[in-house]
Order: sequence, then C-alpha cells, then structure tokens
Amino acid sequence: MGMLAQVTGELSKSDIALSSWWSDQFSRIRTIDVLQVLLFALISSVVISLVYRKTYRGVLYNPTFTTTLILLTLVTAPVVMAIGSNVALSMGMVGALSIVRFRTAVKDPIDTAYMFWAITMGILIGTKLYIISVIVVAVITVMMIALSYIRMRTNENYLLVLHYDPAAEQEIDAELHRGVRNYRIRSKTITRSGAEMTVDLRLNQRADIVSHMLDIQGVYDATLVAVQNETAV
Repeated sequence: MGMLAQVTGELSKSDIALSSWWSDQFSRIRTIDVLQVLLFALISSVVISLVYRKTYRGVLYNPTFTTTLILLTLVTAPVVMAIGSNVALSMGMVGALSIVRFRTAVKDPIDTAYMFWAITMGILIGTKLYIISVIVVAVITVMMIALSYIRMRTNENYLLVLHYDPAAEQEIDAELHRGVRNYRIRSKTITRSGAEMTVDLRLNQRADIVSHMLDIQGVYDATLVAVQNETAV
C-alpha cells in the first residue's frame, strides 16, 4: 500500500508539472492567434505569388520562386509573433540570422522586391496588423498590375537571328528600316553555305517582324528571342 501511494504521488506530481508546462506554452500566445496569423499569411502570400506570376515578363518562368514567396511570409509571421516585445529574443534572432549566407543569385532585381514584399507582409501579420496588411497587399497589387500593363504597351528588347543568302541582305536592311524604329546589328557571319545575322532591336509585341522577314526571298529562317538587359538600342 505504501508503494502504491508513492507511485500515485509521483503520477500526480508529473501530471501537475505537465499541466503547468502546457499552461506556460500558451500563456502568452494563444492557439487561435497562431491559426489567425498563419491564415492571413497564407492568403497574403498566395496573392503575392499570383501577382508575380501575372506580371512576370522574363524568358523562363520558375514556379519554385512563387513557392519561396509563400514560405517567406509563412515563416516570417510566426517568428515576429514569437519575438513580440522580447528584446533579448529579438537580439538573439538578429544574431542567428546574421550568420546565414544566401548563395543563390537573384537574376532579376524585381525578384528581390517581391521577396521584400513577402517578408514585409510576414512582419505586419506577425504583429497582428491585419487591416494594414490587407491595405498594403491591395495597394501594391493594383500598382504592380498597372505597371505591368504600362510595360506591356511599351517597346521591349529582342534579338532577331536570321539565316539567309547574302544576296538578300539589302532587302533585309530595307525591311528593318521600314518595320523597326531602333535596331543595332550585334553580329554577322558569312560562310560558304550562307550568312547569319543577329540584330538587337526594340519592338511592340504586336509587331510581326518574323513573318515579314520570311517573306523575303533568300531568308531561310528567322528567330525572335526576348531579352532582358539594362541597355537599350
């Protein structure tokens, strides 16, 4: 009987300690708050990823980057929520993040802006500023779609690669003068089997320079490739 009483006493102490542990875990952060933060973070990050996909104007779209944007918001929001007003924890988090080195190169500067947007939304939602986060997402979404629409209406840089008979070069030059406002010949190669020319030009997306080149007798094929660079012709 004495042994049974001792075991019962140990179990009761263990139960008391366990209940105290659970109460300590949820004393500052409630479960409903965590779920609320994660839900708002998920909605905001999905909106950001959809805007990125809608406004993307690069050559090769990477679906993994949209998943990265979602994860950035989902990870940042709980971290900010856990830090709260704890100065010691915030300093420790800054020290931990300072040793992290990201070696993946960002090809387009606009991708960096989207990453900062996702992190900013995580910070706003982690501090439970839900109304402000909704306003920020809505305003930036409208601005990015408007800027993308304006960009679609402007001329963009392309590379036109032609394989042709050297005798057709005068007609090609005449067609370039007639159909393209600005262009510059990047390279020209002449071999025994024909010639190859690479032209850097600016075109409206509605312009069909390829079909016009193929209408010229002596042009074997024409390839138009969209490019992204910092210099204009």
